[in-house]
Amino acid sequence: MSAFEFFFSFYGLLLGLSVAVLATGAARAFKHRRTQRVGWLTPLLAVFVALDIATFWDAAWVNFRTLPFSYGLLVGGLVVAVVYFIAAALVFPDESDTPVPLDEHFWANKRSILYLLIVANLLGGGAQIAVNLTRDNAEALATAYGVSLSIYVILIGAAAWTKRRWLIAAAVGLHIALYLYIAVMSVASPPPPDTALGKATAEALP
Repeated sequence: MSAFEFFFSFYGLLLGLSVAVLATGAARAFKHRRTQRVGWLTPLLAVFVALDIATFWDAAWVNFRTLPFSYGLLVGGLVVAVVYFIAAALVFPDESDTPVPLDEHFWANKRSILYLLIVANLLGGGAQIAVNLTRDNAEALATAYGVSLSIYVILIGAAAWTKRRWLIAAAVGLHIALYLYIAVMSVASPPPPDTALGKATAEALP
């Protein structure tokens, strides 16, 4: 096991727990759907949080895999992963909570969840920009990450701030669409093998 694989197994475990708590909450909501109205706001948020975690997980693999292992890298990953876990844990009510319609739970926690996601992305995006400043085409890479991060903050910040359902649906839905587009394109048009991302992808295959 390489130093990075050691770090990534720890980091991946924490992010995996965030996905697990989301899946558990979704299963519980589906189980009690006849007595606890689900609505569409909480499922939309859950899908976004899950895709956001997956995207961040992928970005960590692509950007940090060449870094030497350090305790600072481990602590940094711990901070971001814990922020994600707290956000994921707030999406659905706990089993011990007083049963309420999920829309009511959504409005009570939506702002905290989205602000936590913004914090996680700012921390991770800042680290990704710093790492890419030492690589070829550093300015172009840093600009691309900066633009992507700015779009994220604008859309998700608007969704966090507003109380209008249509704006939440538009902002979060648009970002979900962007994530799904990236996912489809990554399969339909994989990176060339002579690029850094292409080499990383090739080495990750069994």
